[in-house]
Formats: sequence, structure tokens, C-alpha cells
Amino acid sequence: MRGILATGTVVLVILGIGNHLWWPAAVALLYLYATHGRGSPGTTPPGTTAGTLPDDYRAYRERRDRQARWERRYRRERPFEARRQEREKTR
Repeated sequence: MRGILATGTVVLVILGIGNHLWWPAAVALLYLYATHGRGSPGTTPPGTTAGTLPDDYRAYRERRDRQARWERRYRRERPFEARRQEREKTR
């Protein structure tokens, strides 16, 4: 979105050289960029309060925990293969 707003602003400034009615449109695009394009660093994302985790972090933790369980199970069921892989990793 930022690229579209920046490109639109540049195009409107170039068009505004010949016709000054394009300048308010360029200013409006700059306002949109300032309010929506960069994101507002002072606000918190919706749904995040103290004690709750955002959905993307929760999904990340679930994937990480699932992967750790799988690796523990693999090492438990295939101890010789797991040791061989550890030796190769340290080389």
C-alpha cells in the first residue's frame, strides 16, 4: 500500500505542474500515507491485552511445540539414527 500511495503522490505532483487542481489530490494521498500507510506505532493491535497472546504468536508456539514433540518422539523411537545425525551435525 505504501508503494501505491507514494507512486500516486509522485504522479499527482507531476500532473500538478501543469494543472494546480491535482495538488489537493496529492495532499490527500500524503495524508492517507501518513495515517494509514506507515501504521501508527502508538496504538496496540486489536485483541492484544495483558495476559493474552496474538493469534500469530499462538500459532507459532503451537508449531514450535508440535515440532519439538515430533523430534523427541523421533529420538526416542530411533536412537541410533538420532545419534548418527548428531555426530554429522557436529562435524
